[in-house]
Amino acid sequence: MFCKKCGRENDDDAAFCQKCGNAFSQDIEARTAQSLISAKQIFSITPTTKFVMAGYAAAILAALLVILIASVVFPIVSYLFLVPAALLLLLIPLYFHLRQKLIRYTLTDTSIEIDRGLISRTTQNIPLRRVQDVTVTTTVFQRLLGYGDIIMDNASEDGGKIVLDNVDSPARHAELILEQMRKIDS
Repeated sequence: MFCKKCGRENDDDAAFCQKCGNAFSQDIEARTAQSLISAKQIFSITPTTKFVMAGYAAAILAALLVILIASVVFPIVSYLFLVPAALLLLLIPLYFHLRQKLIRYTLTDTSIEIDRGLISRTTQNIPLRRVQDVTVTTTVFQRLLGYGDIIMDNASEDGGKIVLDNVDSPARHAELILEQMRKIDS
């Protein structure tokens, strides 16, 4: 590390410059903060969109059905009005798609981050040292479709649980979390 005051090269872990005695404590704090910011990301996922895609398909079929029935019952009404009105049904799965995409679960080498929101964003940061147990729960239906929930017991004062809802391949992601927890403990 180079001294900002005199330019002399010093050891990276030095607290003071060997030449002028300048204190590096602020530089050490800045490097520590930088190392925390640049944590290694293991995975970053969002809840499954399998139902959203099924919702899009259902909305398109419903739109076609509305156009067909409306054209038979009300032959006077123009298709220029029916098609846009029927396509408004796509707003329903679009809403749920946006809701799913506004949640992100990220595992770094030291913590789990849960980001929620678009305009007002909330980030929950859980250090891996505080996680006591990782459990994967799936119903029969969830197992058939390949998704589930990951529930982690948190060693905080309130003893809360952290839930990663509707995660694709939950067992694989839970194993990655457990592997990172083992690396921190060793």
